[in-house]
Order: sequence, then C-alpha cells, then structure tokens
Amino acid sequence: MPFNTNSLLWNGPSEGYFRERLIQPIEQDGPHCVSTVLAMLCGVEPERFQGVVNTQDPVSWSEALKEYGLKLAYLPSDNRKVRFYVPELVRLNDLFTISYFTPTEPADVLRDPRPEDGWVCGSHIVILHGQDIIDPARGDRVPVLQHRCMERFTKRIFRVVPAGHPRGL
Repeated sequence: MPFNTNSLLWNGPSEGYFRERLIQPIEQDGPHCVSTVLAMLCGVEPERFQGVVNTQDPVSWSEALKEYGLKLAYLPSDNRKVRFYVPELVRLNDLFTISYFTPTEPADVLRDPRPEDGWVCGSHIVILHGQDIIDPARGDRVPVLQHRCMERFTKRIFRVVPAGHPRGL
C-alpha cells in the first residue's frame, strides 16, 4: 500500500496517567474556553492563563501546563467529525482535550480566511476524561456520546501527559 489511510491516535503504551484525577467543572466567562480548560486541568482560576497563552498556539498551552506537572501530547487527527475518534479515546480511558470547529457545515469550516483579520470560523475546546466531556461553555460534565461535539469537525486532539513524559509539546 503506498500510504496509510489511518493511524492510531496513541501508538504508545495504553497506561492511564490521569484516570483518577478530580476535575471540577468551571463555566467560562466570555470567550475564554482555552484558559478555562487549562484552569480545570490544573485546579486554578482561568485568569491564571489569560494573557499568558495564545489561544491559537497549543505549544504555549503546554508550556503553561508544565508549571503544574502536565503537558500536552499531540494526537494525529484530521477534520473528521469527533464521533469517529471517540471510541479509541474512550478505550484509552484517560485525560484529553478535544478542540472542534463550531460550524456544522463543511463549507463553513473550509472557507478562506477573511483578508482583514484571518478569521475563518469559531471553535471550542473541551476536556474528555474517561467517558465524560467537561465543557467550559456550560460548566458541566456530560457523557461524551450526549455532547454536541460528536457532530462537529475536529480541529485538534491532545492527550494530557506528565510534564516529564518523553512525548509531547
């Protein structure tokens, strides 16, 4: 075969790093889903990350998490709907972030950026912990299969790993 049509999201050991971690849902205030997710992962207030991380630069998120003994490991994904990735993520039974585009129409996700500011479309980030989504937009926890992200297109997926893990940003 000249190319692979798919890959595992996590091709390393399937050990869980944060299966037992307690994560308290926080409802975001304004357009601060990234800082709120980072805050929930660390058990601090979202303001700790506002003005520190670039919401479009996951490397800056991972750097900020290192102070709390965490970092992000990129998982290979494309723009398929989130529901196509969920079975493998749930089998891994650990701690992940899932970013997805908020539009439901492919044309809205794939349009050219606006010339004046580069805007393409909205996106959102949530935490997947085991079989639950922790959503900063609502400040709640719901079973992953009941969350609206299942029908949204994937932007990026990260596994939360210990800061000293060999894999990660």
